[in-house]
Amino acid sequence: MGQPVPQFAALQKGFSRLETFQTTVNVRRSMTSERPTLRSLAEITGLAVSTVSQALRDSPDIAEDTRARVKLAAQQAGYLPNRAGVRLRTGKTNVVSLILNTEGSAYGLVEQLVFGLSESLNGTGYHLVVTPYMLSDSMAPIRYVVDTRSADGVIIARTQPDDPRVRYLIENNMPFATHGRTSVGTEHAYVDFDNAAFAYKAVGLLAARGRKRIGLLRPPAGLSFYYHTLEGFSLGLRERGLDEYPLGDIDIDSKIDEVKQRALALAREPNRPDGFVSSSELMTMTMISALEEAGLKLGSDFDVVTKQYSDFMRWFRPELILIHESHRETGKELGRTLLAAINGEAAQSLQVLLQPE
Repeated sequence: MGQPVPQFAALQKGFSRLETFQTTVNVRRSMTSERPTLRSLAEITGLAVSTVSQALRDSPDIAEDTRARVKLAAQQAGYLPNRAGVRLRTGKTNVVSLILNTEGSAYGLVEQLVFGLSESLNGTGYHLVVTPYMLSDSMAPIRYVVDTRSADGVIIARTQPDDPRVRYLIENNMPFATHGRTSVGTEHAYVDFDNAAFAYKAVGLLAARGRKRIGLLRPPAGLSFYYHTLEGFSLGLRERGLDEYPLGDIDIDSKIDEVKQRALALAREPNRPDGFVSSSELMTMTMISALEEAGLKLGSDFDVVTKQYSDFMRWFRPELILIHESHRETGKELGRTLLAAINGEAAQSLQVLLQPE
């Protein structure tokens, strides 16, 4: 019978290319202002609606070349799955909600968290929705998401030791992960930075430079990372026989003018502080600028250890002592842990404590 197989294979390949070309032509003909649907994709490809639906879900029952052809048509037509339909079919929204107070967030925190979260969600089918809230009612967005089930999982930040949001999410069986630890008594998924290790290390670095009067530009009282930071700071001072130099009532959430005025007053004190530990890039820059305005010199009259979130701090003052905390890495880990929580993994395996670098 000769050797017809190679010719037949070549003919099949030609038909496949023709089908792909015809699909492209059909898509271009059908593109209108109306949103593409499964039915219109079926008309474009000449396939049944059920076949198109299965192909988009990568069903193994559909041939690989058919799946590729359907996805090509969907991509060219700008098809997006109807979330309402997906929710009715699967009970899921394919949405995760990042709930945070943007006013109280550290400089650069929101952007880097979102970048990291987006990277971890890429390719998963999940979409990120950022939900801001006012400090006066931090429970409002939590109640809304839970009551409407408008997300499959929630991420919250700026945790408190006994956080009512965490208790509410647990009671209502909503998957979640927190940026920061709590002590609510129930295990839950979290990603945190070891602020006790950061502050302890910072005191040691200042003591090594001979600094004796060290002040802490602290996180806001009442938040979990305030207590962790204070724990490490106090331990570092005790081990070296040093006392804290009080900076007054300012913290990293204070207004810039308040921090500046306090720094100018500190510069005039006879036994002023000669070392600072700071948890905020923005407040570090404010403090240094004010002390230099008063005639003091960084690296000579005083030293500062600060958290570093960006390379800008190295350029701002090379004399700064920097300890890196990656909000982008935090975002990636939060995305990973939340997806695992949504999938039902045990909370004990979803607890990440990132170390200072």
